[in-house]
Amino acid sequence: MNRMLTNRSLTYSLALTLLAWSAGLSSAAPLSDEQLGAQARALVVAKCMGCHGADAGKIKAKYDMRSRVGLLKGGTSGDAAIVPGKPEHSPFYTAVTWDDIDLQMPPKERNRLTKEQLALVHEWIKRGAPWPSGNATNQDGHWDAGAGGVLIKTSGGLSPDWTNRRYKPDDLWAYRPVVDPKVPWDALGQAIPQNASAIDAFVARRLHDAKLKAAPRADRRTLIRRATFDLTGLPPTPAEIDAFLKDDKPGAYARLINRLLASPHYGERMAQHWLDVVRYADTAGFSNDWDRPHAWRYRDYVVTAFNRDKPFDQFAMEQLAGDEMFAAGDRRPELFIAAGFLRMGPWEHTGMSVAAVTRQQFLDDVTDSVGRTFLAMGMSCFKCHDHKFDPLPTKDYYRFQAVFAPIKFAERPTPWLKRENTAGIDAYAKRMQRLISDQSHIQLKLPKGATEDDRKNGELGVKKVKRKRQQILKKRVVANKPIAFTVNSSSGEATHILRGGSLESPGDRVGAAVCSAFVGDGDMADQLVPDQTAGRRLALAKWIASADNPRTTRVIVNRVWQMHFGRGIAANANDFGVMGKKPTHPQLLDWLAARFVEDGWSIKKLHRRIMLSETYRRASIFPGASEAKQADTNNVLLSYFTPRRLTAEELRDAMLVASGELNKTLGGFPARPEINLEVAMQPRHIMGSVGPAYQPSRTPTERNRRTLYAMRIRTLPDPMLEVFNKPGPDVSCERRDASTVTPQVFALFNGQNTYDRALAMAKRIEGEAKSQDERIIQAFRLALGRTPTPTEHAAAAAHLQRMTEYHKQHKPVKVDPPRKVTRTMVEEMTGLNFSWEEQLDVYQNYVQDAKPWDVGPQTRALADLCLVLFNGNEFVYVY
Repeated sequence: MNRMLTNRSLTYSLALTLLAWSAGLSSAAPLSDEQLGAQARALVVAKCMGCHGADAGKIKAKYDMRSRVGLLKGGTSGDAAIVPGKPEHSPFYTAVTWDDIDLQMPPKERNRLTKEQLALVHEWIKRGAPWPSGNATNQDGHWDAGAGGVLIKTSGGLSPDWTNRRYKPDDLWAYRPVVDPKVPWDALGQAIPQNASAIDAFVARRLHDAKLKAAPRADRRTLIRRATFDLTGLPPTPAEIDAFLKDDKPGAYARLINRLLASPHYGERMAQHWLDVVRYADTAGFSNDWDRPHAWRYRDYVVTAFNRDKPFDQFAMEQLAGDEMFAAGDRRPELFIAAGFLRMGPWEHTGMSVAAVTRQQFLDDVTDSVGRTFLAMGMSCFKCHDHKFDPLPTKDYYRFQAVFAPIKFAERPTPWLKRENTAGIDAYAKRMQRLISDQSHIQLKLPKGATEDDRKNGELGVKKVKRKRQQILKKRVVANKPIAFTVNSSSGEATHILRGGSLESPGDRVGAAVCSAFVGDGDMADQLVPDQTAGRRLALAKWIASADNPRTTRVIVNRVWQMHFGRGIAANANDFGVMGKKPTHPQLLDWLAARFVEDGWSIKKLHRRIMLSETYRRASIFPGASEAKQADTNNVLLSYFTPRRLTAEELRDAMLVASGELNKTLGGFPARPEINLEVAMQPRHIMGSVGPAYQPSRTPTERNRRTLYAMRIRTLPDPMLEVFNKPGPDVSCERRDASTVTPQVFALFNGQNTYDRALAMAKRIEGEAKSQDERIIQAFRLALGRTPTPTEHAAAAAHLQRMTEYHKQHKPVKVDPPRKVTRTMVEEMTGLNFSWEEQLDVYQNYVQDAKPWDVGPQTRALADLCLVLFNGNEFVYVY
């Protein structure tokens, strides 16, 4: 039978099974003792076994619930936990009711039993706490909906209890096939607007049920700023705002969306989100943190893919198996670059590492990364034991991992693509070669009165520093060679189940397969992946990128929704499992997933569909906002638009746009912007030595690229970006935090970078406006996209006058950039300190940004006004 037809048959039968189970829930027929025991057992497994039996070696309070005997016996107290026939005399029942303040189980509020579950427990104990008589199950279908919940046929767990575990139907929402639901158009009222959005209908249904009214549409100025930041990560220019406000022809907003989607900066914005998930960085991390001088080609591949609206199924397949697609006849060189996704995580192997261990660490990393990125499924959760909550057996973890066992790292010669920006790479490589050839930039520094022993110790230490520096520079010098940071496939190694996740405890050998919970039993799962090592990833990629896969379309649709609303329809974008938050609008999620496939997996069409809805265009500030927020604290029902703070990258880029400094060139070798000088000059550990000091790019044009293109060093984050919640690149980020902490004030108001942007903006304004009034107006237009109110204008004028007088009396002190830095460390052979000077070659011929001592008092005063505007909520937030 055709595999695709087989998959569709399975998902269809799966849907029927769920419908039958849901209908069964409403039945009033009394449960038999066997059925009641099965339901009680399923409840114990779901709510209690995580602490009292999932790990036999770590049973809390010695209360072992793996059998009826243990369940009745109790734990550390020595008292019986369950008295059959007497619920009120059973400590177990008292605990789950939370009536005793000192004994409340499960201990977390979110896991408390519902009234229905408490009634079940009461009836179960009252009837004598019957237990299922055996492990017989209905294995005729993929899912068996019966007493106690849904049984899912998988490749089998490490124990019969797990294999025959049943699940609540609601917990399996992400395993169900995507069903195209009927749009509730009636929720929009009697007169359905022309070109009404189905999104609005699904949202309106929930609002109606909650008796909530939707906010009115936001004004045009708010909408263009919201849409422009959402789709490009940049603010709209004053000219773009003016043009949109003057466009009174029908379809003006739709034309705005089309223009933004066609912008080359759209791909940059989308890449920011995607690179968060895949953990992009330009270095390897860990103790050496070696440079990856060609990783940027993957970053630019992502930008281009989004700009070209590459169908997402194709995008996914290229990253998972680009090299195998090439081997199968698709001869595009970019496929090797795309497969660099598989190496985006941190990794290193040193002389002190065990090769088998670092190899296993990579396999674990890539397995988990693929699961989280495309399936919203944390694979590491069932590496050591069968999943505690989801139908994911440990066997499936290693069968899934076997797909990646043939991977070998490769730095493959791959010609530069026409679209790739290679500017500056040759100059960088020549600089690295010069530093390799001439190590005089590192010189021993002896203190006054140094002895001969001091000199010998210092020379020994500096020799090692230079040796390590040579290693670093040699990894960098190849930057101008057209190489893809990628993978290829070899014969591969056998994959075994590792007991407890330990390489030292191999169990049964397994073959490659997809996760059996999605497609049926283990036989069906491994039929989708070939036995031979060649082509395994391509087979997996085809399964992941199939319209019949119940996860992939939901996952990417949910991610795009989250980009626009700050929260996904399912709030945990990387976790669609039982412990992740369930969708607030599940039918809407499925409707969007179905349309996504119909639209050819087009991300741009998905954006357009979402952004043309009234739900997206709602105001965030409106009469009645406080009542709406009280009724729906987190706005999960979407009665209004939730304001969001700009991301760290958007903040920096927006200031560069306002100051006129942003270099909008797309792609290319990573730029090095200025970062906090103390951080830049601090010693950065490289195993056995200290790495080169961080030096920014030499000219403002090179430095002031979009933040997406800034060099991302795993062990040296930019503190300005970090304090505004730019995530670290070691762990997949499903959603950015937006914390409010005191250091943000110091970074944004007192930070050198922010002030430099304010001063550059002041100089720009002076060149564009002559009078003080014109300059105040221009400052507001550049920063906030509007003119000041009369009150704001008067306050700004008074501020300028005061600050001009202040600056006339307080002249700034000139500070030159550093030209060298002194390092001190301990020589490991002698235990004695030694010091050396590192000449900072970039700073020898450095072009600084405008500084306070370069301009007069009036310019510095105007810069102070610009700095105030940068710190206002209206600049920092999107409404």
